[in-house]
Parts: sequence; structure tokens; C-alpha cells
Amino acid sequence: MAEAEGVIDTPESAGADESAGPETEERPRGKRKLAALLVVAVLAYLLDLGSKMLVVARLEGHEPIDVIGDLLRLNAIRNKGAAFGMGEAYTVIFTLIAAVVITVIIRLSRKLYSLPWAIALGLLLGGALGNLTDRIFRSPGIFRGAVVDFIAPAHFAVFNLADSAIVCGGILIVLLSFRGLDPDGTIHKD
Repeated sequence: MAEAEGVIDTPESAGADESAGPETEERPRGKRKLAALLVVAVLAYLLDLGSKMLVVARLEGHEPIDVIGDLLRLNAIRNKGAAFGMGEAYTVIFTLIAAVVITVIIRLSRKLYSLPWAIALGLLLGGALGNLTDRIFRSPGIFRGAVVDFIAPAHFAVFNLADSAIVCGGILIVLLSFRGLDPDGTIHKD
């Protein structure tokens, strides 16, 4: 009957006609997903920040370090642009895009009832914050800073852990979307 009147059950409204027990059980589930998002974001951010601090202190200005022969090297560079060093003149725009992504993730987190989505969004948030920190605080100046990249696979662009977190989060979001899982925990079949 509720569906016929145009009302759709959501995690918040499920159990609203029942006793307070099921309703109060839904709220902690949602909070746990937000906590998972925050834990993943903080871990991704701290790993990125720590690795960049180590690279700047120990590797910048030195010869690249071969990790796996010619296949993988650690090579510190400063990237003013986006992926593959493109768009160096648009550093301010990349900074604004990162800020918008962070804002969208924070807004979306209010309706988060899915652990896989929490992990994916946490990776995106931590990675975006990592690169945004560089854009704000590194030289040549505020909102124009160059991102520290150092992971250099053969025949590929040099990147950092924030970039890795963003890519992994994006891939996970695509997979979740193909499976029909929404951030609110509902599954749809199209």
C-alpha cells in the first residue's frame, strides 16, 4: 500500500510503524558506515602524507632507486598538473575540483549505509585530501602547489599513494554501480 501511494521505504523509514527497537538499530548501522569511511580516509591520507614527507626528506634531489629492476623505480618529482603532468597551467582548477569532490563525498556520507561504498568513498576522500594538501601547502604557493609524485613504473606516469587511493576508490565505485548497489545500501536491478 505504501508503494502504491508513491512512498518508498528507506533505511530511515523501514520499521517506522514497528516498535522503537528496529528504528534505533538502523541508526548505529549508518554511523558505523560513516566511521568506516573516516577510518579509510584517514589511513589513506596519513599513508600518503607520510610517504611524501619521507620522499621529500630522503629521495628528492637524489638518483632514482630501482625497486624491481627497470620495472619499478622510486623517483621524486613535483607535478603541477594532473595525471601524466598535463594541465600545468590549471593547478587552481585542480584544487577547486578536489575541494568539490571532498564536499560531495561529505554530503553523500549522510546517506551511507553500505560498507563497500564507505570504503570506496573513504579512498577517494583520503586521496583527494592528500593531493589537495600538496596543492595548498607546497611551493610555489597556495592553491598552486606541485604534488609530490614518486612511484615510477616503467612506461607509465609517475604517481603517489593519493593517486592510487583515488583510482582504487573509483574502480570500486564502478564495480558497485555495475552490481546495482547504492550508497544507501539498496540494490536496484536495471
